[in-house]
Amino acid sequence: MRIKTSLARSFTVLVVPAITLTVLMYFGSYLLWGERGLNALEDAQARLGVLQQRLSVLQGRRSTLVHRIALMERGDDDLVEELARTRLMDGAPHQVSIPRQGN
Repeated sequence: MRIKTSLARSFTVLVVPAITLTVLMYFGSYLLWGERGLNALEDAQARLGVLQQRLSVLQGRRSTLVHRIALMERGDDDLVEELARTRLMDGAPHQVSIPRQGN
């Protein structure tokens, strides 16, 4: 009878904490390295930062283009002439056209 009690007590003292520790280690590893863990969160935040920066650049370019389109629709002759000279690299006699890198 004493042997059974001793075996049951040692089982409880040794095996239950070992199983608990194993389960905690399993879920802890997924907390760090899992599909939705902390490392994946850092990667997602880095990608978000890059995409937000790209979005701000594209929004700036879009606002510039919207402004130029509004000027063209209004019939701004200076803009039309600037675009023609820039695209065609042509001008009046004795004029020099210098291309700009921005357009």
